[in-house]
Amino acid sequence: MGMRKRSWREWLVLGAVLAVPGMALSQAGDTRGTFVVAGAPGQAPLVRIQGKSYVELEALARLTGGSLSFNGNQTTLTLPGSGANTATTVTGDKSEFSREFLRAGIEEMSTVREWRIALTNAVQNGFPIGDDWIALYRGPALRNLRLASVAASTDSDRNAYQLLSNEFDNMKKLSDRFLAAHTAQNYLPPDSLKSDPLNEQILSCARALAAMAASGQYVDDGSCH
Repeated sequence: MGMRKRSWREWLVLGAVLAVPGMALSQAGDTRGTFVVAGAPGQAPLVRIQGKSYVELEALARLTGGSLSFNGNQTTLTLPGSGANTATTVTGDKSEFSREFLRAGIEEMSTVREWRIALTNAVQNGFPIGDDWIALYRGPALRNLRLASVAASTDSDRNAYQLLSNEFDNMKKLSDRFLAAHTAQNYLPPDSLKSDPLNEQILSCARALAAMAASGQYVDDGSCH
C-alpha cells in the first residue's frame, strides 16, 4: 500500500510539471477540464494542449495540501508528510538566469537608461547639472543594482551582475565628468556626448545586456568591460 502511494505521488508531480497524455477531460474534445485526486477534496483546472494535459503547479499544491518553494531557477513541490521521497524539484538550465535576478537586472537596466537619457537632454539643452539632480537617477540605479546582487543565485546571475556593475560604474563616471565641468563653469557643447567613447561604451553594453535579457542566457561579448 505504501509503495503504491509513492508511485502515485511521483506520477502526480510529473503530470503537473511536464505532461500526462491521456487524462480524461470533462467532455471529449474539450481544451479545458478538471483534475481530481481520489480522496482529496476540491479540484484543479486542467488544460489540454496539442493532445497533452497540464495542471498548474500552484493549483496542484493547493489541491494536495502541499507547498511550493523557490530557490533561484529551482522549484520544489513538497507533498503532505513529505520526506526525501515526496519532494520533487524542477530545475532549469544552469546557464539561464534565475527569474528573480532577471527581473532585478531589467529594472537596473531601465534606471541606467533613464539616467543616461536625462544626462543627454541636460547637455544638449544646456540645463544645469548639479549633484542633487544627478542623485535623483544615481540613487535608484544604485538601489536596483544592490537588489540584483541579492537576487543573484546562479553562476550566470553572478557573471551578469558584474556586467551590470560595470555599466553603473561607467554611467557614474560619465555623470561625474559633466558635473565637474559644470561646477568649474566650463563650456559644454550641446553635442558633447555625440562621439564620447565612454558614452558609446555605455550604449554598447546596454545593447548587450538587453540581448542577454531577451535570450535569458549569459553571453559576454566584451561590450561591458
